[in-house]
This record gives sequence, structure tokens and C-alpha cells, in this order.
Amino acid sequence: MSSPGAGFEYPSKEVSWLKRDVLLFANSIGCTTDELHFLFELHPDFAVFPTYPIILPFKTTSQEVIDFYASQAETPIPGVPKFDSRRVVDGQRLLTFLKPFPPTSEGRKFELRTKVLGVYDKGKAGSVVETQNDIVDKESGESYARAVGSAFFVGQGNWGGPKGPATQNFPPPEGKKPDVTVSHQTTAESALLYRLNGDYNPLHATPEPGQKMGFGGTIMHGLSSWNFACHGLLKAIGGSDPKNIKEFQARFASPVKPGDKLVTDIWRTGEMKDGWEEIRFVTKVEGGKVCLSNGRALMKPVSGGQSKL
Repeated sequence: MSSPGAGFEYPSKEVSWLKRDVLLFANSIGCTTDELHFLFELHPDFAVFPTYPIILPFKTTSQEVIDFYASQAETPIPGVPKFDSRRVVDGQRLLTFLKPFPPTSEGRKFELRTKVLGVYDKGKAGSVVETQNDIVDKESGESYARAVGSAFFVGQGNWGGPKGPATQNFPPPEGKKPDVTVSHQTTAESALLYRLNGDYNPLHATPEPGQKMGFGGTIMHGLSSWNFACHGLLKAIGGSDPKNIKEFQARFASPVKPGDKLVTDIWRTGEMKDGWEEIRFVTKVEGGKVCLSNGRALMKPVSGGQSKL
């Protein structure tokens, strides 16, 4: 039985970015001065940090602040309830890097193509909407990045829909110590900086939405923690070279508060897939809960050890 809404395609949307957007993103996810190829537009190897496309469904073409709630409610999915975007959090994200992004989209046309993979009723807890986003060169039809992810609409279940399939788990190798551990210290302002990339959900800027959702106040974007972790992996395992990562994914397990320190344990598995090694990771708030579980990446580790953060 197919899920209600499965296969529904949203109208395609143009997306665009400037070098300035790429620089802001790299700064907001913790890139450092020993990674000038992400932070300085005149660097001979200037490159877009690989996870940048994850922000484009929020930003689209705008260089201005966006009404997040209005933008999320623009196109309802037929056959399912109309969910309230004022009570939504991320479920999980898998991003596959298909082609290197150009430093700017200027002079070219790119578009976002989004389709619904499934809508699932999780009962009293809420509902899950799973989607696939492709960033496509409109002229050539080539896909540059593909994101498969889920949004969890808090307390918006019990409408009679299917529960959905069990998700695949990627636990750390049993009984093995991490090969490397990296950390990222957020500040009280981290979410206010990250939102300037285009994800203007008020949940991450002012305490009232988070209080209503039971989080006690402002929380970090799930995708900011996700990006912090990817930066840590790429720097520690891949030598900060964007060519050394093919896929990156994680499940959002618990909220992160601005000012928390994130600690990511990373394991090399030795398992290969088409020439890429599977890397697993878990991110915790220091002294607290796991915030990113099911962490998995396909990478080409740099020989001779890891970089230090």
C-alpha cells in the first residue's frame, strides 16, 4: 500500500546563490582559517562546502529575510491533512553529493525539484513527511545534489494514515573505540548566524515557539548541528577536501540549545562501497544526550592520519 501523498511533485523552484552566500555558510558551520579554500573567494582552490545545497530549499533565490511559516505552507500535499508549520522539526537527512557546486550560480539556471516519498501517521506524537530534493541544472538536466529527508510535525498525528516503514539503523561498530573525536562549541548567537543562510524558522531566534513546543525556549537548527558534524568529519577524516565525501546522513535525536558544546565520535568501518569507505558517527551534547544518531558518511580518508580540529 502506497503512502498518501507519495509521488506528489511540488512545482519546481529556481534557486540561486552568490559567492557571498557560500562564504557565509562556511563561516556559520565552523570552517577555520586553515580552510581558506572555503572562506576566501580568491583562494586558488576556492570551493563550496559540500553540504551547502541543504540550505537552498529554504533560501531559493532570496537575498532577503523570508517569512518561514508562509513559505512552508505554500503548497499543501493532496490527500493528507494540512500540517501546521509552526510546530515542525527535522527528522533526518541524507545528502548525496553528485557534482561539485560552482562558487556562484550567476549566469546559469538551477532549480529545486521536490517530490513526496511518503506521509506517515505516528499517532499522538505527530506526523512525518518524507521528501526528496534535487538541485538540477535546468539546461543540462543534471542533478548536482540529492537530499532525502523527513520533517516531523509535532502533535499532528492520529489522522488514520500509515505508520510508515522502519528506518535503517547505522550504529557505531560494537566494542570499538572511536578512531577520532571532534568538537564544536556553539554560542548564544550561533543560531542567529546560521539562520542568515536562509532558514528563518522563528524557533531558532526567539523563545516563544520553543516554549509552546515543549523545548523550553530557543533551540539550534537541527541542520546546523548536522552541518557542524559534517565539517568535523570532513576536516578530521577527509583533510577538508570536498572531493573526499560522497554521502552524509544523520537522524535528529534531541534538541541542542545555543551555547551547547557538541562532541562527535567517529569510527572508520573499513567497509567499502564503490571505492568509498563507510564512516559512522554519533554526536552528543557534552555531558548530555545524543543529538545526532544514525550518523553515516561515505568518504575517502586521507592517508597518514587525520587533521586536528
